[in-house]
Amino acid sequence: MRKNLSTSIYTFKTIIENNCMYIDKTKEIYKLVSKINGQFFLSRPRRFGKSLTLSTLESFFLGEKELFKGLYIYEQNLEWKKYPIIRLSLNEVSSRTFKELEEKLEYEIDRIARKNSIKFYTNGVSSKFKELIEEFYELQGSVVILIDEYDKPILDNILEKEEVAKIRTFLKQFYEIIKACERYLRFTFITGVSKFTQVSIFSDLNNLTDITLDSDFATICGFTKEETEFYFAEWIDENHKKLNLTKEQYLDKLKETYDGIRFTEKEISVFNPVSFTKAMDKSDFKHYWFETGTPTFLLKLLQENDYPVVDFENLLLNSSSFSSYDIENLKVEALLFQTGYLTIKNYNDDSMLYTLSYPNKEVKQSFVLYLADYFTFLGREKYPSLVEQLREAFLKDDMNQVFKVLKVFYAKIDNSIKIKQEKYYQTVFYIIFTLLGYRIKAEVNTNDGRMDAIVKTDKTIYILEFKLNETAQDAIEQIKTKEYYNGYLLDNKTIILIGVQFDSETGMIKEWIIEEKKY
Repeated sequence: MRKNLSTSIYTFKTIIENNCMYIDKTKEIYKLVSKINGQFFLSRPRRFGKSLTLSTLESFFLGEKELFKGLYIYEQNLEWKKYPIIRLSLNEVSSRTFKELEEKLEYEIDRIARKNSIKFYTNGVSSKFKELIEEFYELQGSVVILIDEYDKPILDNILEKEEVAKIRTFLKQFYEIIKACERYLRFTFITGVSKFTQVSIFSDLNNLTDITLDSDFATICGFTKEETEFYFAEWIDENHKKLNLTKEQYLDKLKETYDGIRFTEKEISVFNPVSFTKAMDKSDFKHYWFETGTPTFLLKLLQENDYPVVDFENLLLNSSSFSSYDIENLKVEALLFQTGYLTIKNYNDDSMLYTLSYPNKEVKQSFVLYLADYFTFLGREKYPSLVEQLREAFLKDDMNQVFKVLKVFYAKIDNSIKIKQEKYYQTVFYIIFTLLGYRIKAEVNTNDGRMDAIVKTDKTIYILEFKLNETAQDAIEQIKTKEYYNGYLLDNKTIILIGVQFDSETGMIKEWIIEEKKY
C-alpha cells in the first residue's frame, strides 16, 4: 500500500499506525540503545527530525516491538523491556522570563508525576525532578530521560542578558540532577540546536557523549541520496514526468535545492527531510526552509558584530568552534552552522580546518531574503518584482533603469541602522545580486578585501565596483588595476565596467560611470 506523506507528525507510533512514510533510522537507534547506560547529546537544526528521533527512542523503551516490524532494529537481539520514561520538550515550555520557564517546567514535572501516581514531598523544580527519578526507580526500575530542544529557553532570550543569565542558572541546577542521579538511569538522550559551555549539561555531565559530528550518526536525521531514491521511488517517477524533466534532471535539481547538509568530516550529506518530503508531495521545488523560521537574534548578531555576510562562502573554522558556545561571547559562525544556514563542505586532515558554506540553493536564497528583510525594510514580498525589473534592465542594456531599481533598494534602508562603512553597502549589494543570480547569471566575489559583482547576459558582461565616498572613477580604476575582467576576455562578449559612488550621509547612489573595456 502506498505510504502517506506528512511533515507535521513527529510521533513514531502515529506514523507507523497511520501508514505514513518512515525512513528507517533504527540502525543508528540500535547503536545507541545497545550500549549500557548510554547518555548522549545530539545537535541538529530545527525541524530536522530530532523530535521524531526521541519519539522512536521512546517507543523502543516502552517495549513497543510490533511497531518496529520490518525495520532494522526488529531483527536485532535486544531486550524489549518497558522502562519508566521522563520525556520533556523545552520547545513546549518556551518562555520569555525565568519565572515563566520555572512555572511551566514545574507543571510538566507535576503532570508526569500525576500520570504515574507519584506524590512529591519536596518543593522546587530541581528537587521534584530528582524525586521523580528516584521514585520511578523504586517503583519500576532504571529510568530513561529524553529531553528535546534543551536550549530553546536560552535561544529565545539570548539577547536579553539579565534574563538569560537567570535562565542559565536555573537550567544549570535542573540539568545537574541528571548527573546526580546517574545510578538510577538506563539511558539519556538530549537534543538541541546549540551547545553552551556554561550550562552544566556539558560542564557537569562529563559522561554525556556528543554525537553531533560523529560519522556513525551523520545520517540519523535527514535523508541520504540512497534513501530518497529508494523510499520515494514512486513519487520521483511521477514528478519528473509532471515537470517535463528527465529522471536525471529531476534528481539533479532536487540535490541542488535540498541536499548538501553535512554533519561530519566524512563526505556524507543529507537532504532536509521536511523540504524534501514537501517537494515530493507538491511536485515542486519551492523553498520550504522559510517555515523553520530564522531566529532574529542571528540577524541582530550579524549587525552588532558588523559581520561581512559575503564571508559566508567558504568560511574556514577549526574543530574547537563546534565543541562549545559561550553565551557571553557568541560566535556567529558557530550558530549559523548549528541552525543549518552553513554546513561542512570540506575537511582538511593536515590543517584540521573545516570549510563551511551554504548547503544548498533553498537555504542560501531563504537566508538572503531574511537578510534583505532585515537590512532594507522593503518587505520580502516586494523583492521578486524589483529583482525581475533589474534582470530585464540588464538584458536590455538599460543602465538608467538598472540604477533606478538599485536606488529603490538603498532608499528603503533606515538611516538609524546605516553603517558608515563600505562593507554595509556591500552587504546590501551582495543581497541584491545574490537574488538576481537566481534569475540571471550574477556572481558576487571578494577580491583583496573588496567586493565586485559580475552580471552576464547573452551578449554582455557587466563588472561593477562600489565605493563609499570615493569617486565612481576610483571604482573604475580599481577594476582596471585589479584586472577583474581577465577571466572573461575569452567569452567573446562586450565587457562593460561600471563604477558606483555612494554617499554615506544620504545612503544613496551619488554617481556612476559606465565604460566599455577595449580589447
